[in-house]
Amino acid sequence: MPALSDHPRRYELSNELHARPFPFANAPGRAAYLAIRAAGDAARRDRGADRAHLLALLDRYGGAHPAPDATHFMGKIGPYRLKWESHTEFVTYTIFADNVADQAFDKGTFDLFPEDWLGEAPGQRITSALIRIEPVADEDEMIARLDSWFERESLAAAHVLDEALVVASDFRIDSAGHTRFALFPRPDTGPRRIGRVVQRLCEIETYKTMSMLGLVQARRVVGELAEIELELSTLMTSMAGDSNVAADDLLEDILGLSMRIETLVTRSNFRFGATGAYEAIVTQRIEVLRETRFRGRQLFSEFMMRRFDPAMRTVKAAERQLGSLAERAARAANLLRTKVDVQRQVQNQSLLASMDKRADLQLRLQETVEGLSVVAISYYAVGLAGYVLYPLAEPLGISKGLALAVITPLVVLGVWLSLRRLKKSHLR
Repeated sequence: MPALSDHPRRYELSNELHARPFPFANAPGRAAYLAIRAAGDAARRDRGADRAHLLALLDRYGGAHPAPDATHFMGKIGPYRLKWESHTEFVTYTIFADNVADQAFDKGTFDLFPEDWLGEAPGQRITSALIRIEPVADEDEMIARLDSWFERESLAAAHVLDEALVVASDFRIDSAGHTRFALFPRPDTGPRRIGRVVQRLCEIETYKTMSMLGLVQARRVVGELAEIELELSTLMTSMAGDSNVAADDLLEDILGLSMRIETLVTRSNFRFGATGAYEAIVTQRIEVLRETRFRGRQLFSEFMMRRFDPAMRTVKAAERQLGSLAERAARAANLLRTKVDVQRQVQNQSLLASMDKRADLQLRLQETVEGLSVVAISYYAVGLAGYVLYPLAEPLGISKGLALAVITPLVVLGVWLSLRRLKKSHLR
């Protein structure tokens, strides 16, 4: 029996499902998180620069290198553990360290990233976070720490994963430039489970921030759409009323607006699409935490409902407005094209009627010329015939005048019949 043939990408596709395993994090412990996005069109960035930056960090600690085409890496860098991921628009670094500092969220945690290495990053920081993992059995002590670490007004804290942990954050950027997350696991919570929660919190923070880029784009688009909509309304009013502006000029103006709208669509399509995808990831990551309320504090989902969801609705409204305006401009252009076509048909009919009149006049002139042609041809024909008849008329005693008088009607009739026959032949 011949060997069963595998699809050439079978193993690649299978391994993709396992390409990004969750890290593990010990308690007590801490983590520093960094997400870097290249300036400009980050989706088409030079990924070789991302890899070179990663290798520079690994070489500094004598760490092993990832595979050449890897989009994920986990390994040791000195006494710490590094998790690196490459995404469509950004790359992320997470360094895990055991034990916690005496001072919560101290600057030294982020110093796990070398300062000069950060300065050589091939892009800009889109977000960074400090994560503190500390088992605390007493809930009153947890509350005291949360109140001292976070802003109460925006603090979100919840039990997650069947009350295996309490997680908290205010999603604010502290004086050092980082977002803070606190995790209080139960003593029986394993490192893998803690690592999964850390990963999901980092993803919530990153995709939340990336989603907000869509809000920036939406605000710019809404401003431009307001100008275009006003211009389109003015043109539609001119088209509907008795305007002195030619329909062709109106059509040119509307087509110009349509081009501006299509330019906006092209510029915004990717960002709006990415925003929708990132928003879905944020919602899904919060759902899998399986939150329950902790001491009356707002849940992460409630925080997002109050602060994040309105921004996403603004983006969706801008996207809908852009699509609606594009459709309106297309309808206006079609209506104006129809109006221009009708006007041109009326002009064509008028032109055809004028051409008919000119053709009728030409026919009459031609008939007149035909009559003159018969006379002119007959005159020359009679002259030629006279030269033939004169020698014959003398012996018969017929004068030249009488001979010409006799043959002239015959010649004229013959010429007329010949021209008529020739005309009928051409008409056929």
